[in-house]
Amino acid sequence: MNKINITQNTLNSIKHMTEVDLHNKTVLIRVDFNVPIQDNKILSDDRIKASIPTIKLALKKNARVIIMSHLGRPKEGIYEEKFSLFPIFQYLKKIFYKNNVIFSKKLENINMQKNDLLILENVRFNIGEKKNDINLSQKYASLCDIFVMDAFGSAHRKEASTFGVGIYAKIACAGPLLISEIYYLTKALKNPKRPMTAIIGGAKISTKFKLLTSLSKIANTVIVGGGIANTFLAIKYNIGKSLHEPKYINLAKKIKKQNNIIIPVDSRVGTSFSKLSQAVIKKPCDINQNEEIMDIGDESIKNIQKIIENSNTILWNGPLGVFEFPNFSIGTKALAKSISKSNSFSIAGGGETLSVINMLNIRKKISYISTGGGAFLEFIEGKKLPAIHMLEKKYHMK
Repeated sequence: MNKINITQNTLNSIKHMTEVDLHNKTVLIRVDFNVPIQDNKILSDDRIKASIPTIKLALKKNARVIIMSHLGRPKEGIYEEKFSLFPIFQYLKKIFYKNNVIFSKKLENINMQKNDLLILENVRFNIGEKKNDINLSQKYASLCDIFVMDAFGSAHRKEASTFGVGIYAKIACAGPLLISEIYYLTKALKNPKRPMTAIIGGAKISTKFKLLTSLSKIANTVIVGGGIANTFLAIKYNIGKSLHEPKYINLAKKIKKQNNIIIPVDSRVGTSFSKLSQAVIKKPCDINQNEEIMDIGDESIKNIQKIIENSNTILWNGPLGVFEFPNFSIGTKALAKSISKSNSFSIAGGGETLSVINMLNIRKKISYISTGGGAFLEFIEGKKLPAIHMLEKKYHMK
C-alpha cells in the first residue's frame, strides 16, 4: 500500500500551546466558530464546544484572552447582522460567567485585565482578511504576546487571521484542538491498523477526485456513495436522470482500476426528487430513463456491513444518498449504525456526515469526529495546510 504524503514529524516541528508560558500574557486565539445561526439562535454549537478547553487553558494562566473567528461569507468591509459573532459572544458569556466577557467591533484601543475574555467581531468584515493583507496581519499580531492557531476548519486557508498573523506575532503556536486533529488524522492515514476502509459519499466526484485518488492508494477498500457512486455506475450503465458528472467518467475509470473501489450493486430509485417519492430497489441495469438513484439498495447495504465488520480503521466522509428524505435515508443510516457498532478506530468529518451522526445520536460511538470540512478533505488528500506550514516555519525561526 502507498502511504499518504504527511510529514511524520509535523507534531514535533510546531510549537504547542501547552509548551508556552501564558501567565499574564495577552493570548490571541483563532478558533473556528463558523456555526449555523438563524434568527440570532445558534443551531449547532459543536464547534464552539470543541474550542472551550483551549479558552479555559489560557484563562487558567491569568491570561488576557482574545478570540477571533470568521462566520459565513460576508463582503469585506460591509457589516451584516446575520454574519455577526454577537450571538456567540452571548453564548460564551453564559459559559464564562465568572469572567469579564467583552465584545468588540474594533481592533484598536483594546484595554483588558487578566482573565478577561474578548470576542472580536467576524474577521471577514475586515478588508484584506481573505487576501492575507500584510497590514491587517500585523494589526492582528500587535494585539497579542502569543498567537494560538486552533481553527483546524480554517487551516487550509491562507488568510490574515489564520496565516499572516502567525508570521508577525512574537510567538505562534498550535492549540490543543489543532494538535488533536493532526494527531488523529495522521494516525488513521499514516500507519492505519488494517484492514482500512474509507467511505466517501456526496454529490460530486469533481470535488473529491483527488481525495479518492489518494485514498485508493492508502485504504484496503474505498466505498463510494451518492452522486459520486453514480458517476462510477455510469461507466457501464444507463442510470436514467441520476445525479452524476459525465465529464468525470473517464477519470472514474482510471480510479476504478485500483480494484478496491466498491460501488453499489443495487439502488433505491425514485421518479422525482421529493420527500414524497416512493423508493424502489433496482439493479443498475434495470434503471429506467425517468428514474433517479437516491440511495443504495439492500444488497449493497449487506456488502458494506460485512466490510465494516472486518475493518480495523474506518474513515467516513459523506452520506450514501439523499438522507434528508426518509425513503432514501436507509443506506446512510445503516452505514452509520454499522460504524457505531464496530470496534474499529473510526474517524468522521464533513458537515453532512456530522448531521447524520447528530441525527442518530452516535457521537460517543465514533472514535474521533473532525471539526474540519475543506481542511479535513485537503489533509486527507495529503496537502500541506497553510496554517500548519506557517507554524512549522515559525518553529524553525526560533
